[in-house]
Amino acid sequence: MAFTVPAPRAPLDVPLAQWYEWELGWAVAAGPPVHLLTGLRFDVLELPATAGFALLKRYERTGPVALAGRRMRLLVAAGSADELPGLLDWLEWGGVGLDLMAVGAGGRITAPVPPGWAGPRGAAVWLRPPEPGCEVEARLPSFTGFTQCGGAGETGASQGPQTLPGGRAAGLSLVRLVAAAATECHRARLFHAKSPGGAGNAGTQPFCFS
Repeated sequence: MAFTVPAPRAPLDVPLAQWYEWELGWAVAAGPPVHLLTGLRFDVLELPATAGFALLKRYERTGPVALAGRRMRLLVAAGSADELPGLLDWLEWGGVGLDLMAVGAGGRITAPVPPGWAGPRGAAVWLRPPEPGCEVEARLPSFTGFTQCGGAGETGASQGPQTLPGGRAAGLSLVRLVAAAATECHRARLFHAKSPGGAGNAGTQPFCFS
């Protein structure tokens, strides 16, 4: 009878999982690699890195942001993933191939290496890391806006209520973030289609990181 010996766990996995569980209280799935479970404390808005960097230039505070290869991941309030299709339709981006997606309940993302930690080459990293000691969820873009841990929004932009389909009151944070993300994804797609050799790849499927 043959036995399969499991691969040894990478040295970083145990302390990495403990950091997220102890410092932030986030649910993780043991690796390798370690994953963060979405839909519990946060959802994730994911887009191409080129569009993401353009978005970060417009927004001073977005909540935590991670980079994994050529994909950027912005943490948003739990439940936002379910709202994304309807929100894109309401913003008149429905049906447009934006390469903009969300990961919510039942999903997971690779855990980025915390700031100051040495990780393997190509590992996911935080561009705007979560801050232990403050409820991260209170900073996440949501329909009700940011609350006790800080403000949100574009540089110089005013904050105020907005009405969504169904008469729901909404802060500008998630609405503005999704609108800006959709715009930058569209710009990146047009730029890629016009660049040399880009026309044939305009329909390339999004990169997926498990």
